[in-house]
Amino acid sequence: MADIDRTTLVGPSAVVTGVSNGIGRAIAVALAAAGANVVGCYYSDHDGAERVRNQVEAAGREAVIVQADAGDPATAEQLAETATMRWGSLDIWVNNAARLMVKPLIETTDEDWHGLLAANLHGYFYGSRAAARVMYGQNKGRIINITSAADVLVVANLGAYIAAKGGILGLTKTLALEAAGHNVTVNAVSPGAIDTPLNLKAYTPEVRRTYEHRIPLGRIGSEEEIADVVAFIASHGSRYLTGQEIVVDGGLVINGTVGHAMDD
Repeated sequence: MADIDRTTLVGPSAVVTGVSNGIGRAIAVALAAAGANVVGCYYSDHDGAERVRNQVEAAGREAVIVQADAGDPATAEQLAETATMRWGSLDIWVNNAARLMVKPLIETTDEDWHGLLAANLHGYFYGSRAAARVMYGQNKGRIINITSAADVLVVANLGAYIAAKGGILGLTKTLALEAAGHNVTVNAVSPGAIDTPLNLKAYTPEVRRTYEHRIPLGRIGSEEEIADVVAFIASHGSRYLTGQEIVVDGGLVINGTVGHAMDD
């Protein structure tokens, strides 16, 4: 490793799900800036997907952006095959596609529950499996799962969403053990309060004020601040990091301060 720049990516080929906006867009652009060609999928935002394609290409890399459902196992196989056929390897896989549902558990229907888990959990299984199958054969790779700090600092009315995030952490840790012998690392990045289109409706002015008060760094985070962490995990510098949840939240989940009176 002495002759390898620790900041460079483990390889030039990356798959990112849910790339048309939000954290997925920022990740695709950050990986392209670091030297990766990107295969991405999006569900419905065609204009957003085209903007991402243009941003990746502006960074001097190639982009293949397809409309597909990340909760469909065929999508994962298609993305893995596209990357390996086009660039000869699959070096980085980022499971990111997700949606938010704010609803009390007793009002959550069977359709709500299964529909949310399809993208937020099942898609991560399909993606991780497709990536691992290729990466094991290469004896290298990075699998990175975008989860949420809501599994640590639990928020009411997010039952299905948080259940999915907890499942992702279990998947991450188990696969990390299985993949270690193949020189493949598996980690999770858990964003805290981040300004994204996913949170646009949920973050009312009152919610924003509460976050700004509770977050020690004093502000809601940006998509790019999550993408920067993902780019590090995708680099040679993270080679001894696996099976971990990296919480990126400005200190929110460690803040138990409630204003105790000072001693005289």
